[in-house]
Amino acid sequence: MKALDFSPSVLAALGAAALFGASTPLAKLLVEGLSPFLLAGLLYLGSGLGLSLVRLIRDRGWKPTGLPAAEWPWLLGAIASGGIAGPVLLMAGLAQTSAATASLLLNLEAVLTAVLAWVVFRENADRRIVLGMVLIVAGGVLLSVPASGEATTDLAGPVLIAAACLAWAVDNNLTRKVSASDALFIAGTKGLVASAANLGMALFLGASLPATSILLPAMLVGFLGYGVSLVLFVLALRGLGAARTGAYFSTAPFIGAALAILLLGEPTSLSFWLASALMATGVWLHLTERHEHEHSHEALEHHHRHLHDAHHQHAHDFEWDGREPHAHPHHHPALTHKHAHYPDIHHRHKH
Repeated sequence: MKALDFSPSVLAALGAAALFGASTPLAKLLVEGLSPFLLAGLLYLGSGLGLSLVRLIRDRGWKPTGLPAAEWPWLLGAIASGGIAGPVLLMAGLAQTSAATASLLLNLEAVLTAVLAWVVFRENADRRIVLGMVLIVAGGVLLSVPASGEATTDLAGPVLIAAACLAWAVDNNLTRKVSASDALFIAGTKGLVASAANLGMALFLGASLPATSILLPAMLVGFLGYGVSLVLFVLALRGLGAARTGAYFSTAPFIGAALAILLLGEPTSLSFWLASALMATGVWLHLTERHEHEHSHEALEHHHRHLHDAHHQHAHDFEWDGREPHAHPHHHPALTHKHAHYPDIHHRHKH
């Protein structure tokens, strides 16, 4: 029997899904009745402001981002696709689509993320990972199917929601390109841009800000469910790659449904338990993956938090207190070796 892998990256991916999944029933409890754009804007605002504050406290003031010049186009592309285009397309689609159909279509994000990762960005995936992804997404689809058989005959709404999922899939894969950099900065910047886009649209359409008793709890939910969740998502991208992170993250609907049952007293159904079994099997396939072969690393220079493991055997040209993990620009010489690995920031090689 294969051992389960609960590495920090796997735990980060599952933690991101748990926080994001929890944000849906919590938001329903706190801010029911707000316009979709205003709600999205408040959630993203809590994420952007909260993470920016955490970063200022951590760094004891403002410090340069440390993002290499070559990675700025990737980050800007991710923000444009996931922080601006995605929410706008989703809200436009929701206006023409039933909630049940929309929930079903949102499962496309994980599929499109994986397809782009495998086909466009050449991320490795074996049959075990593909089957796990299929089972997790099948569970999400089953969880989203309305009991009444509700459907929509208008194609405009579903097409817009599918386009939003594609935008977020592009965002996920572009964010993978910058995932070695400061996760707080990446997630905080996305939150600020997305909040500006959504709040701007809400105010343009005539919405007004709610009372403080609603505003602050909504921003807190956004900080945890969108902000901290996105930080964990970026850390998972760093260690797992886009396809595997997307698969773990697609368990969020199950987590949200489970919390809705606990917090809101919503009834369970046979489809809920079948979806749970499918998702659990898919996650198990991923947790028991072992990918090992001889591979070569090209020489590389980058900047991220690291331990002095097999990939970080370097000297320091500055005074070091011996604490790990730590971050600084460092050089990786060319190296060929064999060990179990994921398609992380050090293993983006061809097979």
